[in-house]
Amino acid sequence: MRVITFFVVGLTVHVVFFLSIFDIYFTSPLVHGMTPQATTLPPPASRLVLIVADGLRADSLFTNGSSRAPYLRSIIEGNGTWGVSHTRVPTESRPGHVALIAGFYEDVSAVARGWKENPVEFDSVFNESRHTWCWGSPDILPMFAKGASGDHVYTDSYPAQEEDFASTDASRLDSWVFSQVKSFFQSAKSNSTLRANMLKDKNIYFLHLLGIDTNGHAHRPMSQEYLDNIALVDAGVSDLVSTVEEFFGHDGRTAYVFTSDHGMTNWGTHGAGHPSETLTPLIVWGAGVNKAWTDTGPQSYKDGYLQDWKLEHLRRVDVNQADIAPLMASLIGVPIPVNSVGVLPLQYLDNSDQFKAKSMYANAIQVLEQFKVKMTQKRETTLPFLFTPFKELTESKQAEFIHRAQILMQLEKYADAISLSQTLISRALEGLGYYHTYDRFFLGCSVVLGFVGWTSYVVLVILKTHSSFIKHPNLLKQVPNQSLLKLCSCVTAVIVVFLFIQKSPVTYYIYCLLPVPVWYSVLKESGILIDLIRSAPSLPLWKCFGYFILVAFGIELLVVSFFYRAMLTVGLVFLSLWPLLSGLSGKAKFRSLSWFLGCICLAAFPLMPVVGREANIHLVTTAGFLALFTSSCYLCSSHNRTPLSIGDKQLFFCQMLQVLMCAFIPYLTHLSLQQKQGLPLLSQIISWITLASSMFVPLLSSTRIFHRLLSILLSLTSTYLLLSTGSEALFPPVLSWLMFVWINMEQEALVSQGVSGRQELSTIDFSANIDISKIRQLKLDDIRRSYFFVFFIITAFFGTGNIASINSFDPTSVYCFLTVFNPFIMGGLMMWKVIIPFIIVMCTFETIQVVTQLSARSLFLIVLVISDLMALHFFFLVQDYGSWLDIGTSISHYVIVMSMTIFLMLLSVVTHIFTTRRLVLFRRPKMHFP
Repeated sequence: MRVITFFVVGLTVHVVFFLSIFDIYFTSPLVHGMTPQATTLPPPASRLVLIVADGLRADSLFTNGSSRAPYLRSIIEGNGTWGVSHTRVPTESRPGHVALIAGFYEDVSAVARGWKENPVEFDSVFNESRHTWCWGSPDILPMFAKGASGDHVYTDSYPAQEEDFASTDASRLDSWVFSQVKSFFQSAKSNSTLRANMLKDKNIYFLHLLGIDTNGHAHRPMSQEYLDNIALVDAGVSDLVSTVEEFFGHDGRTAYVFTSDHGMTNWGTHGAGHPSETLTPLIVWGAGVNKAWTDTGPQSYKDGYLQDWKLEHLRRVDVNQADIAPLMASLIGVPIPVNSVGVLPLQYLDNSDQFKAKSMYANAIQVLEQFKVKMTQKRETTLPFLFTPFKELTESKQAEFIHRAQILMQLEKYADAISLSQTLISRALEGLGYYHTYDRFFLGCSVVLGFVGWTSYVVLVILKTHSSFIKHPNLLKQVPNQSLLKLCSCVTAVIVVFLFIQKSPVTYYIYCLLPVPVWYSVLKESGILIDLIRSAPSLPLWKCFGYFILVAFGIELLVVSFFYRAMLTVGLVFLSLWPLLSGLSGKAKFRSLSWFLGCICLAAFPLMPVVGREANIHLVTTAGFLALFTSSCYLCSSHNRTPLSIGDKQLFFCQMLQVLMCAFIPYLTHLSLQQKQGLPLLSQIISWITLASSMFVPLLSSTRIFHRLLSILLSLTSTYLLLSTGSEALFPPVLSWLMFVWINMEQEALVSQGVSGRQELSTIDFSANIDISKIRQLKLDDIRRSYFFVFFIITAFFGTGNIASINSFDPTSVYCFLTVFNPFIMGGLMMWKVIIPFIIVMCTFETIQVVTQLSARSLFLIVLVISDLMALHFFFLVQDYGSWLDIGTSISHYVIVMSMTIFLMLLSVVTHIFTTRRLVLFRRPKMHFP
C-alpha cells in the first residue's frame, strides 16, 4: 500500500473510531411524539417570575446573607422555601439553562453543535406558557425563543460586545436588565394590548443576570466586585417584586423562583464537578409556595453547610436542577415539558394533598410517556427474537401502576398515590436509560474488533516493510485467496441484511462493516506470522521480551497519568536515567548531564496545580528572558560552525525583539485591567499580529535543522507568552531545552549501535534530498524512540494542566487578545496554547527521523501502534455508572487519545512542511554551505 493511500485509510479508520463514541455514548436522549401532561385542578399562581443569577455559588449567597443579600435572606426566613440545586457536569451556562427550563440534561453532542441556536428540538416551560418575556444575555435567550412553537416568547438582549471581562463594572449588565423590566411594566400601563396579555394566566417573566458570572471570571468569586454584584442583584430583586406586585394589584397570584445555572471555582472558572460549581442556590416564594418552616431537630444533610450559613433552624429542601422545570410548570398550571426528567419537589408546594397527588401523577405519566416512545422505537428496530424488554416496567406493569394510582386517588389516599407515582418515575427513568444504551454492547464489540484488526495490520506492515525480521521472503507473496474473499463477502452480506431489517442508521453500517476489510487485509498477510514463527530461534527473544515488558509498563504509566498527572513526573525521573542504563553517560558525559537536568526540570511541571493558580505575570516575563538567553547562547556557540547569512541574522534579531515585546505585553495588559482601564489597543494589535505571523515567519529561516528549530521556538514562544498568566510560561523553554538534548542524545545512541555515516548535526539540512541508500531498517531501539515521542506528547498535553479539567480553561489567558466574551474565539486561542508544545515535540521527532536515518513512515507506524493501544485501553475504561463526573471523565479520556492520534497524523504532515519548506520573499544570491 502506498504511503498516501495508507495515510488516508489510517486517517479514515481513526475518524470512524473517534466518531463511534458519540453514537455509543453521546446520542441524544430526546424522543418525540409524547402527549403533554398537566393536572386539571386550578393552579395556585397565574404568573411566574424566574430570576437566574448566572455563575452564583450557593455559599456566596447564603454565607453572611443577612448583610450581603438582606432581601433574599428575609424571604428564606419568612415567606419562602429554600435549598440547594445540584447541577450536573458540564457546569456551563447552556446545559444549565436547558436543565432549568426544559427539565433535561443536554447531551454533549448537542452542546457542541450550537451555542446560541437549538441543535435539536426540545420542549420547555417557556414553550408551554401562554406568553414569556425574557431579558438578558444574547447567548442564552435566543436558544429558548427559537425552540418555542408559535410566537409567544419575546426577548430583549443587550449587544454581545457588552459582555466584556475588562469592563469597569460588569454589574451594569444586571442593572440594564432590571431597568428594562421596570420600563416594560411602566409601558404596559399605557399599552392596552400588552396589559391585556400580561393579565392573562400562565405567563412567565425570565430575567437572566450575567453580571455575577462576568465579575467572577474577571475578578474571582472572593473579590469585592463579585460580592457587590450580589448585593446589587438582591436590591434589584426587591425592587422587581415591588414593581410586579404593584402592577398586578397585590393579587397574591405571582410565584417567584430565584436560582443559578452553575457556580464557580475560587479561581473564577466553571465546567467541572467541584462542589463550588455544582451547588447553586434555590429560593422560591409567592403564590402556591410553602413559607419558611422552622426545623428544631437535626436535618438529614451532613455536608456542614447549614452551620456555616447559619440556617440550621430553617428546613432546607435540596433538588436536582432538572426538578425546577416541573416545579414551575405545576405552580402556573402548564404541562410539564415533554422531555423533562425532573421530579416534582412537593415540599416546595403549599397546596392541597389532592393537588400534590394529581401533580405528581401527571409528572409520572409525563416521564412514562417518554419511556413508552423509547421502548416502541427500540422494539420496531429490533428483530422480535432479539428484543429484550425492560423487565421492571413491562406493558402489564405499566397498566398496573396507572390503575393503582387512579384507584388510590379516588379513595383519597393521596400519600400512597404520591409514593406510587414516585416509584413509577424512578422505574421509568431507569428504563429510559436501559433503552438509551440498548445497542451499546453491540456497537462496542464492533469497534473493538475493528480496533484490534487495524492495530494488527499496522504491526504486520512494520514487520514486512520496515524490519529485518523476515528471513523467508518467498512466503510473503500474496496469492489471491478466493476462499478468504468469499468468506468476507458472505460476512458483509449477512451484516448488511441484518442491519437493514433492523432499520439501523447509516453509521451502524460503517461501524459493523469496517472490521471486515481490515481483517481481510490481516489474514491476507498471514505469511508474515508464519515467517516470524520460523525465524524465532534466530531472534534475540529475551531482548524482545524485555522491550515488550518495558513498553507495556510504559503504556500503563501513560494511561495512569491521565488520572494522576504526578505519574508523568515518575516517568520523567525514569527517563532521566536512560543514559546511565544504556551506557551513553560514559561516552557523552555533558549531554547526559544535560538530559538528566532537563528531565528533572520538566518533571516539576506535572506537580504544579492544574487549576487555582494565582496569576504571576513576573514569571511570564522571566520565561521570555529565559527564551532569549538560551537562544543567544546557542547562536553565540554555533557561530563558528554554522555562520548565519545576513538575512537569517536579521530574522533572528526581529524574532528575539518580538519575544522581548511579548514578555512585557501580558504585564502591561494585566496592569491596565487591574486599573479597570480596559484592554490596551496597542497590546491587542501586537498580540494578533504575533499570532498571525507565528506559522509563516519560521518559513523564512534557513532549513538547517537547528536554525529552523530555533526560529520555530522563538515564533511559538512569543505567542505562548501572550497566552500565559504564570508558571506555565516556563514550560516551552524547558521543553525545548530537553528536546534539543534529545536530538543530540539520539545521534550518540546511533553511533554506539555501530551505525555508520554519522554527520555533524549543525550541517544537516531539512530540505536536502534523502539518500535512499542510507535509509536503514527498524531496530528494537526504535521502539524506545517512538515511546519517548508518545511520552513527550502526553507530557506536552498535560504538563501544564491545560486539558486535565474543563474548568482549567481560564479565560484570563486570552486577555491580551480580547476581553469580550466569545466562546469560540476564546476556546480556539486556548486550544492553540495547548497545541504549541505539541508542535515543538513534533518538530523534534521530525528531526530525529532525519538524524537517525529512518524514513518518515517507519517510526510513525510504531507511534501509531502505541497510541492505538492506549486508545483501546481507554475504550474499555469508559463507564456509564458512578457519578456524572466519573462518566464524563472516562469518556473524555478516550476522546482525547483518539483526537491526539488523528491530530498527530495531520500534524506530521504540517510539521514536515513546517521544517522542510522555505519562503523566499526577495531573490538572494546563491550561497554554499562551508
